[in-house]
Amino acid sequence: MTSALRRWAAALAAAFALAGALVLAEPAPRAAHAAACAPGAGVTVVVDFGPLGGGVVVGCQLGDPPTGLAALTGAGFTVTGTQRWGLAFVCRIDGRPTAATEPCVNTPPASAYWSYWHATPGGAWTYGTLGASSYNPAPGTVEGWRFGSGQAPSITAP
Repeated sequence: MTSALRRWAAALAAAFALAGALVLAEPAPRAAHAAACAPGAGVTVVVDFGPLGGGVVVGCQLGDPPTGLAALTGAGFTVTGTQRWGLAFVCRIDGRPTAATEPCVNTPPASAYWSYWHATPGGAWTYGTLGASSYNPAPGTVEGWRFGSGQAPSITAP
């Protein structure tokens, strides 16, 4: 084998290895219930990423989660709290906003935070007056999250 052919073969092998690594580096698929819950089967969770990109994602936490935070994470979303308040204040959902944009040390500004909402399927959104760690959503209801300055999720509760 010529040196040029060996270099070409080595480059091709490296490209395949890199492609395999990229496939392995993809985020894990969302939980198996990455859609609205069947009626009464659990709590549907809507996350509206708004200006952060990513659109609106709907998930399902089967059963009866004890808190809104448990419904959010049980539906397959990852959550980061603030350094000061921990998970009592949701700062990031699925890595958004990024650490470069919001360091999550203290409460984010009123113009850029995750607002928390409740609804019945097809019903109007109601702003959460309790934090997600204190609220107990009933099976068959919908929990909503939207990033921005306090607007309700942009879709009707599924």
